Amino acid sequence: MSNRNQHAIDEYFSGSRQAVDSTLRHCGYYIDGAVELIRTACVARHHIYIIGNGGSAAMAQHFAAELVGYFSKGNKPLSAFALSTDTSFLTAWSNDVDFADVFARQLEAHGCAGDVLIAISTSGASANVLRGLEVARRIGMRRIALLGRGASKADVLADMTIHVDSSETPHIQEGHLIVLHAICHCLADLR
Repeated sequence: MSNRNQHAIDEYFSGSRQAVDSTLRHCGYYIDGAVELIRTACVARHHIYIIGNGGSAAMAQHFAAELVGYFSKGNKPLSAFALSTDTSFLTAWSNDVDFADVFARQLEAHGCAGDVLIAISTSGASANVLRGLEVARRIGMRRIALLGRGASKADVLADMTIHVDSSETPHIQEGHLIVLHAICHCLADLR
């Protein structure tokens, strides 16, 4: 391996480790709280909805798949939906009305008090994520936000926030994935 690449790889892994380690130190309590919030909803047969844009939308789909499928063999399927997957609705609503309301509209149709919304956003500033949180609050849904470093309007709209301690989007996304996998691991006893 070339020295140039080795240095870049070492630097990248170092930044990723720092973000994840700091997140665990500062957010372990909130991750535990998120697990218990989701557990309570699932035991009561409520639904989990997950929203996000771009890489966060992909992560929402991945997390929903883990909850419905199985993170580890023997898990009970949990009712989880990524609201970024209905391309017919997303494209029609975005074209005809407003992309900023694509998650809010779906939550108005499907969400109920006692359900849980998980909003994934590296910035915490996406209009459609914020509007989704606002609607979820109005409906009486519990709200968890996975964010990057720094305060945002999402902090005010969520019941619970988990901040990955980085300002670098790739490291924030890696931290979000580890947090989501840790939540799945903790929910493995729901059988």
